[in-house]
Amino acid sequence: MSGLLDLLNSPMGKQLINGVAGQTGQAESKTADVLSMAMPLLLGAMKKNASSPQGAEGLMNALSNKHNGSILDDLGGLFGGGVDQSVMDDGAGILGHVLGNKQPQVENALSQKSGLDAGTIANILKIAAPIVMGYLGRERNNGNVNDANGINSLLGSMLGGQPQQNQSLIMSLIDADGDGSVLDDVAGMVMGSNKKSGGLGGLLGGLFKK
Repeated sequence: MSGLLDLLNSPMGKQLINGVAGQTGQAESKTADVLSMAMPLLLGAMKKNASSPQGAEGLMNALSNKHNGSILDDLGGLFGGGVDQSVMDDGAGILGHVLGNKQPQVENALSQKSGLDAGTIANILKIAAPIVMGYLGRERNNGNVNDANGINSLLGSMLGGQPQQNQSLIMSLIDADGDGSVLDDVAGMVMGSNKKSGGLGGLLGGLFKK
């Protein structure tokens, strides 16, 4: 099973980074940094949602229908001439579902980490969310995943090997007041994964820095 590291370091990932950078008017290096932090957060939030039978069923239904991976078939078309408003609206809906009232907190944290304003972060997240769902849907199809245990295992494998910068960011977004936030357990998921030297940030840094 492929993880986010494989996606962002692949030709498709470079096309994604280039397309999001063009859409938001930001440097590719900054865009890569934001995506390398934002995409694990979104996956972690999805994993938290899928920990309940109802959440797992809802995610499986979405992956079986709209988010089956077809969005990845033509990223050039997706970004050519600007991302369609329907894609942005879809992303906004996904973010509202998986992040809930923590969305402004996530946007502000990513803004502080990256130096980009929160409005730009919000737009990057809206584009990234359907891509993450599509990637998850494609991996689900490839692995013939059809139950809650399978989807949770798939999400866990895709979250593996996150670099230190992602761990510290996700730690900063833990909600300790016991309100059942979708992000409560994300830090544990990521902190418990293998710590590969360099990790996603190191590889992405190598793409854009001397």
